[in-house]
Amino acid sequence: MPRNKSTFRLKAEAAAVRAIFALVGVFPLRTSMAIGIFVAKAAVLFFPGLLKTAKRNLEIAMPELPETERNRIAGGVYRSLGRQMGFVSHFPKFDRDDVKRLVELVGKDEIFYPAYDQGRGILFFTGHFGSWEIFNLLPQSFGYDMNILVRRIDNPYVEDFVESLRNRFGCKTVGKKEIGRGLYTILEEGGLLGILADLNAQLHDGVFVDFFGVPACTTKSIAKIALRTNTVVLPAFAVWEEEKGKYVVYLEPPIEYEITGDQNKDVRELTRRITESVEKYVRKYPEQWLWIHKRWKTRPKGEEELY
Repeated sequence: MPRNKSTFRLKAEAAAVRAIFALVGVFPLRTSMAIGIFVAKAAVLFFPGLLKTAKRNLEIAMPELPETERNRIAGGVYRSLGRQMGFVSHFPKFDRDDVKRLVELVGKDEIFYPAYDQGRGILFFTGHFGSWEIFNLLPQSFGYDMNILVRRIDNPYVEDFVESLRNRFGCKTVGKKEIGRGLYTILEEGGLLGILADLNAQLHDGVFVDFFGVPACTTKSIAKIALRTNTVVLPAFAVWEEEKGKYVVYLEPPIEYEITGDQNKDVRELTRRITESVEKYVRKYPEQWLWIHKRWKTRPKGEEELY
């Protein structure tokens, strides 16, 4: 339980979160997403530092773009986050037919099934695109149990609420602090595990690989888990396609890797390939990625900070 917060305050925060999602979700889906976008844009007034971070990230990643274009992309981030908020507010209402109608899965037959048939387990990695919470709706789409590695929310009452949304269609979550032998067992027994791969990592948890040509400390856990279990590593990204009016989950061919016996080398190379795949989608859908996160915060020793 978070320090310096009474049970009353924790419950009050959770009640507020529940009330906000209930209020947004009471409207038709399109209206809820529009409200979410409005709320996200209004948040800029209260958290200007996030917009500043987004603009700085875009300067680092895409210095060749004119400032007006970088500002447009930064503004798009809030639209994307707000749209996701409105969509998630409808999770309690969705039935299986709604999920099939509102979420399209590309690559199921030609990528997922051949990978699954190898019997090696599948480790999905994704990024903070469009609606990463969409993956909690996918067990029914694959027809198999799905496990998602998450960071538990500090407020246990808010965590219970979010967990109820994520478990709605049979998805199971595994907290990062709960990682143990069970995590490896999931993959060794041919199960499915999803992990986010695009946030800044601390020095002891990450390895530096290029992201937009700039060294970025990136989690090495995905590579370590894959190498230890010899699992299939599949890129999967959920983005909003305006023309279709729905979220589309794109599965990419498995990331190839080899086990040479040099663990440090193998981890770095697989992490580099994973990050390269994430960058491909950031470039394709820049306005839907989480630019408000300080992706290059951790720097190599002796290098100046970028923020």
